Amino acid sequence: METTETRGDGSAEHFGLESDAAFVYPEQFFDEQARRIESKNGPLLIAGCSSGSYMAQQVAECYARHLAGTGRDEQLVFLDCIDERFADTETKVRLAGHVGGADVFLFQALLAPDRGFAVNDNYLSLLIAARAFREHGANRVTAVLPYLPYARQDKPTKFQREPTTAKLMADLSRTAGIDRVISWNPHSDQIHGFYADMPVYMLDPLTMFNREFAEFKGRKEVIAVAPDAGATKLVMHFSREMEVSSAIASKFRPEQEEAIITDIIGDFRGKTIAIILDDMIASAGTVVELVRELVTNKGVQQVFLAASHNLCLPGTRRRLEELHADYNLKRVVVTNSIPQTAEFVELPFFSVHSLAEVFCHTVNRVHYSRSVSEVFRSR
Repeated sequence: METTETRGDGSAEHFGLESDAAFVYPEQFFDEQARRIESKNGPLLIAGCSSGSYMAQQVAECYARHLAGTGRDEQLVFLDCIDERFADTETKVRLAGHVGGADVFLFQALLAPDRGFAVNDNYLSLLIAARAFREHGANRVTAVLPYLPYARQDKPTKFQREPTTAKLMADLSRTAGIDRVISWNPHSDQIHGFYADMPVYMLDPLTMFNREFAEFKGRKEVIAVAPDAGATKLVMHFSREMEVSSAIASKFRPEQEEAIITDIIGDFRGKTIAIILDDMIASAGTVVELVRELVTNKGVQQVFLAASHNLCLPGTRRRLEELHADYNLKRVVVTNSIPQTAEFVELPFFSVHSLAEVFCHTVNRVHYSRSVSEVFRSR
């Protein structure tokens, strides 16, 4: 089985998940009368489209381990790589077994740079797969999308004639038969409103970041930095829980994929270590400008960078290497929400945390109609 994890054990402890007591087992008793918990949503079925197979396999194995560790029995059906291409490049989905009445969790990596398919190809495979499960009698279809593309198109650019493409993606998902969506830290909270008539679980990275940088808690020389207004809320929560200072950068984009840092608001007196938190690393243009400003003009001597997603775009590795060599970028932390390519994984200062455990617990809680948020210590 392929994996892109190079650092971080992906354990429940690392992600701030409660112990296995938070994992719902089919024979666990939930009240004084000791009534047996049974999911009313049908038997659990985990499925993976070809691009999302890496995560579906890891989650299915994780789920099976939790069950096997207690000796309890639950039927867990796993269907892998359910989509393929015809010779004319049309997508074909074929289900290998009966899915009637099943509670389906359908995994797809909508951006998978190591798989050779474009975002639009992966999206169409997801929609066709969802329709296949719906037409063949699945009780529920939950799309598990570690990375949610088109989230940056949540509103038209000012003074430009653009569609709200993120809303279109939500409409298509609904039409295909998807009942709910699970995703890791989408770019915009506004996305939730586009799926207004279905549950949406936007999993938060705060606990992961807190644990990753636990060594810096309470240290006066540390400052957490938001690279733009969109990351402000995350950085503010992080700085409060870590008991460190915070700062916010202001930027504008003269052209697409180009960023200029105009100001950094914050008190940098005595601050020598900066932790930059963001939802994604795309071209790394913003990071380059921000790190240069922090080191050159703010007195920062060491920089740490963490993001929920790394898009593995061309040129990004080179920029990160230059920051590591010239501006003391000490560590870059991402997740495997997007399958990371070898050129990033092999970087000695680059680490990838697996999301298998957090998705495993989330699938379990949703399957049994239990709260997802209570699994995490940080809110």
